Amino acid sequence: MIDSELALQKLIEGNKQFVAATAGTDVAEITTTLKRTSIQEGQKPFAIILGCSDSRVPAELVFNCGLGDLFVIRVAGNIVAPSQIGSIEFACQQFNVQLVVVLGHSHCGAINATVQALTEDHDAISPNIASIVDRVTPAVLPVVNAHKDCGHAELIHRAMRANVEQSVNGLKLRSRQLRQLVRNNKLKIVGAEYSIETGEVEFYLDDEV
Repeated sequence: MIDSELALQKLIEGNKQFVAATAGTDVAEITTTLKRTSIQEGQKPFAIILGCSDSRVPAELVFNCGLGDLFVIRVAGNIVAPSQIGSIEFACQQFNVQLVVVLGHSHCGAINATVQALTEDHDAISPNIASIVDRVTPAVLPVVNAHKDCGHAELIHRAMRANVEQSVNGLKLRSRQLRQLVRNNKLKIVGAEYSIETGEVEFYLDDEV
């Protein structure tokens, strides 16, 4: 078992390795541990990542982790819905994972779609995409209303961060099991953002629960 602080440090160090390996313009290679034979009997992930489905943000690469290291849930907009909550509860109960990271990222399509729906035409998106947008909207609407005069890039960044923070709080508020683990200091839930431009992950440690 790895406690939350050590798990967080492993993610931070892994991301530094990823950034260093991909800093140049040439094709990069990063070394990781692919221990397929040793995980056939089970898994022991040290962290849970609730991330976005965006193909540019694969958590295992971003944190330079190997097979069996991370329990990853990916959904557009890193939203919190019952299936995501259940998956996280399962990993905490089955594998005693003590760290959950909600990972947003720059240039998020779900955030862009939500801002567009709020400022242009909500009816232009399909009902299925609307189900994602509707979950993101409570976080993004106050940002749109408060920052109408700022540039588009800044608005999207503020909205992305607000959405991550909403998901962090949602995991705690909507799950009795997770809430109890947090209260007993057996689980830490933190937000973070991945920069597609730099490859760096910034953790919102000041807002951790």
